[in-house]
Amino acid sequence: MIARTDPQATSMTYARIAGFTFLFYIAAGITSLSLGKEANVTELLYLLQNLSAIVLGVTLYMLTREYGPALALLALIFRSMEAIHDESEIFFAVGSLLFCWLLLRGKMIPTGLAWLGVTASVLLVVILPLQLAGVITGAGWASSATWMIWMPMLVFEIAFALWLLVKGIALRAAPQSS
Repeated sequence: MIARTDPQATSMTYARIAGFTFLFYIAAGITSLSLGKEANVTELLYLLQNLSAIVLGVTLYMLTREYGPALALLALIFRSMEAIHDESEIFFAVGSLLFCWLLLRGKMIPTGLAWLGVTASVLLVVILPLQLAGVITGAGWASSATWMIWMPMLVFEIAFALWLLVKGIALRAAPQSS
């Protein structure tokens, strides 16, 4: 006999894992930035961030795949690339944009929160390549301009993490493919 799992309970589990992982990822990232590269613990924090990126990719994929399987898979790949590529920020931004779009499309979280995620992600997708190309200079992590660029994403991720931990996501019938 095959036991059937309750889809709402399963999605709540993925949502809570994602919510916790978002907060852990943020804490590890900010801590490693504040300690600087000289601290021995920075490498461990970097490893934990990379593992968190993969966990986030998988849990967010599981939550969003019904609303766009190809986009959800692509977002998972971008979040996984974030964990292994030197230019991790751009992979983070694109993966975040795709997942936020699916969250908005599926009406799984409040619309305003989903739009904040889409907007913050688009901002990063546009600005990060310009920084990489040298068009925008002087924007290291100590720069107030950098923090202003990243602040909408930080606000979104903290609010989204707390939403996932407390409310989970709204399950709706997936759109029928034509």
